[in-house]
Amino acid sequence: MLRFAPRLRASLAAPSALVALALLALAPAPARAQAPASLGFLGFSPGDSVATLGARVTELGGRPLRCNRSRTDPRVQECRATLVDPERGAPLELWASAIDGVAGVITLSGRLGGDQLDQWREALETSYGRAGARVQGPQWSMQWVRRGRMLRLTWRVEKGEKVASVSLVDGRTLDDWGRTRAGRASRGGG
Repeated sequence: MLRFAPRLRASLAAPSALVALALLALAPAPARAQAPASLGFLGFSPGDSVATLGARVTELGGRPLRCNRSRTDPRVQECRATLVDPERGAPLELWASAIDGVAGVITLSGRLGGDQLDQWREALETSYGRAGARVQGPQWSMQWVRRGRMLRLTWRVEKGEKVASVSLVDGRTLDDWGRTRAGRASRGGG
């Protein structure tokens, strides 16, 4: 698992962090090309149902998707699986945060061999248009936004290996969840 994934997971535990992540997903993208409106990677798309995620994991040679419900909000599930990258046969970790059975955030991550990162980047740019890479410390990222959904490719070199992740965020799912929680809180329902 990537080192930054636990921090993301921890930050998503707080409802305000999910709302902030949704706002980030709705921020203007650095590049807006004439490309398909629907974002996806390896057959996963933001807003997929938990059942769809599980079926795709199985198609990619993974073990069944495991999901746990949140103790503070039973509508929220954290799901995990390991699957097989169809291009190189290497394992990829999947983590998803689902609300009412719909994935608000999906992250696929792994250590990439050879020129696999270049292949991921080229495939994404071919599908969604060119996006300038941004750097923050040792980490690089590229991002695409379409109709309230975001796809972000993030990578870094760690001990001579490329470590990369693709995050798919459905801003609408997160926004709806945030509004519902805010409405409950204002009515005194927590």
